[in-house]
Amino acid sequence: MSETTPDSLIPYDEIVQEALRAVVGRVLGQVANSGGNLPGAHHFYITFKTAAPGVDIPMHLHERFPDEMTIVLQNKFSDLTVGEDQFSVRLSFNQIPSTLVIPFAAITAFVDPAVDFGLQFQAAEVEAEPHEAAENDAPEAPSVTSEDGSNVVSVDFGKRK
Repeated sequence: MSETTPDSLIPYDEIVQEALRAVVGRVLGQVANSGGNLPGAHHFYITFKTAAPGVDIPMHLHERFPDEMTIVLQNKFSDLTVGEDQFSVRLSFNQIPSTLVIPFAAITAFVDPAVDFGLQFQAAEVEAEPHEAAENDAPEAPSVTSEDGSNVVSVDFGKRK
């Protein structure tokens, strides 16, 4: 028997990524349907690629975060709207209100630290410079790791050559 696994003709990695992003959409949809009220102590850190197709953020944020950005949905957000492929939300950055439109495909991490839950996603490779912390009136996002036995799901299907 061969020790190498053959390349799959079924795109399992894409299917799993899509399913896990649907979890984010469902959770955000429930929050939006409840009038934007987060239940209990739940709050979310959402990291996304700012240069991904479909991302619509103000120019001053794109200049500050040319590659990746983390937003916090906790106390100071409004107008959360969730569609089939994206969501939009209004946040304040240094007292400047801004509406962000983020496709689910652009998300690279979703964390709910209140229950130690997190998801990490593969992202399309976009070359850009390092960025500063988001600073949208919230504390720094926690590290998403699974070494501590938390409920973090990280899916990484390596492509074989």
